[in-house]
Amino acid sequence: MRHPERRLLISVDMERYSRRSNLQQYEAQQNFHTLLHAAAAGVGLDRVTWTTQQAGDGELAILPRDVPESRVVGRFVPELNRRLRTFNSDRTPPAQIRLRVAVHQGLVHLDGANGFPGHAVVHVCRLCDARPVRQALAAFPDAGVALVVSTEMYRDVVCQYPGEMRPERFRRIEVEHPEKEFREPAWLYVVDEDMSSWPSPQEPSPTGGPPAGAGTARPAEDAARSAGEG
Repeated sequence: MRHPERRLLISVDMERYSRRSNLQQYEAQQNFHTLLHAAAAGVGLDRVTWTTQQAGDGELAILPRDVPESRVVGRFVPELNRRLRTFNSDRTPPAQIRLRVAVHQGLVHLDGANGFPGHAVVHVCRLCDARPVRQALAAFPDAGVALVVSTEMYRDVVCQYPGEMRPERFRRIEVEHPEKEFREPAWLYVVDEDMSSWPSPQEPSPTGGPPAGAGTARPAEDAARSAGEG
């Protein structure tokens, strides 16, 4: 067993994939990969160097150690959103590609027998599959990407190297998967949408905590302070 490595992780899932016909799923997979490769190339990233674990409706990507996290969050995600919006503009909803994108970092074993062992991998996948992220993307039908980042990514990347991802545009949410004993804060942004008007999900927490998504948008200083406390 090799020592684990600290890497940047991206989990991506397509919206409404299972509702598509066989042919529509085939076409969606082709377009999914084309759009991801084009967006990466557009900001100087080489997806050929990414280690990926494929699924029909998305992928888990483990990026090389030398990829700047700020470029992924601040440039790759906005470029992907821009290309998705252009792609979707002349297509019917069943043919559109809309994505949930989660970004986290942590230790991961790259030599697992059946995937990539590590709590960081579990974490990023839980973020991507969170109910508030699904609800937010559904609430903005013209959006291409709903981005969710871990508290660490928000504090260390979004707040420190904002680029196009302004900290005040994010909403703090609670990601809860009670059946998997997972409950963690995260930060959500539907790219290029004004989330101040988005009504946060108000589902009570089974553990008695605050409702998921109960946070509101805050100025960057307050948000960074809260992220550091999380």
